[in-house]
Amino acid sequence: MDNSSSSPSSQRSDQFTAFPRNFLQALGKEKTFLAIISACFLLAGATYQTPHIAMWVGFIFAGYAVIANDSIQTIGTFIASNKHRPWWILWLFIGGIMLATLTYSWVNNGGDVTYGRLSSKGFAEAPTEFAFLQVAAPLFLLILTRMKIPVSTTFLVLTAFASSTKSVGKVLAKSISGYGIAFLVAIVLWMLIGKLIDKKFRGKAHPAWFIAQWCATAFLWCMWLTQDAANVAVFLPRSLEMWQFLVVAGVLFGGLAILFKLGGDRIQQIVEEKAVIVDVRHATIIDLTYAIILFVFKIQSNIPMSTTWVFLGLLAGREIAINATRAIETRRPKRQVAKLIFKDLGFVTFGLVVSLIIAVSVNPHFVDTLFGGK
Repeated sequence: MDNSSSSPSSQRSDQFTAFPRNFLQALGKEKTFLAIISACFLLAGATYQTPHIAMWVGFIFAGYAVIANDSIQTIGTFIASNKHRPWWILWLFIGGIMLATLTYSWVNNGGDVTYGRLSSKGFAEAPTEFAFLQVAAPLFLLILTRMKIPVSTTFLVLTAFASSTKSVGKVLAKSISGYGIAFLVAIVLWMLIGKLIDKKFRGKAHPAWFIAQWCATAFLWCMWLTQDAANVAVFLPRSLEMWQFLVVAGVLFGGLAILFKLGGDRIQQIVEEKAVIVDVRHATIIDLTYAIILFVFKIQSNIPMSTTWVFLGLLAGREIAINATRAIETRRPKRQVAKLIFKDLGFVTFGLVVSLIIAVSVNPHFVDTLFGGK
């Protein structure tokens, strides 16, 4: 009797017994990360009832978590197309732009580093007390980032501080419209230029493209900061004193150093799996288009929005258009393109659900308002 092959029931049994082993092996590889996260949760639990300490603990958590998760939409293409350069050069460039951008807002807006994003109704008052989940929210974001899941940092962090469901609804409406507009803009733009760039963008890029990309990245990074600095500064007073501003700038500058040293961390793979993102010419067009869209939304209103939704809408429209304009033999299967798009959309939707759960846990009166109560 041939025993070289096992029965289906035996294979299922082997898979069942292998799962705990594989799970434990995965946990073993993450033991350092899990230890750090556990310590951070303990710190959040120990400090959330002391507001003047909790605000800085929450800010430090958010300072790294927000930039790390959102790095795929701002500096992800920059990192991907500049891997041949020393990380510290990229860090000094991006960090210098960040310091200049935050300083400009702080000087010209009475100590506010968010360009007025927290002046809209529902976010204008700085918190005077904290719930545990408000301080710990950025830690959930770090876990999702480690799992390579892009989520809206605006929803996951900012909605926990909203004083009314109406303000959350405005943020959600603006973010969804941002996804739709970016999606349509990308389809139209890449349908127009798709065949041209597929034909022209071959071989080694001209050195001028690297200069163009660094300029486009600088513009994009500024526009992102004007939108999403609010997600970090929401823990702090709306007008920062000099010493507070220096602490904020120092923490964010140091967090960027860690991020660049890690090469964007694991979530960077979300960017690199998209079509020809690492090509500096494609990266430049993406960054410039995205920055212009954010600029339009910046001048439209001061209501915060999820830049992640805008970015994923842009990538989704681009994937569809660039695939449609390629030669048939070089196209990706439609199912593969759809899988990429819906995977990203599923991730941000999951993040939205988590953020609403946190918001409702922190503000129980949200339930009454949401479901036809008071």
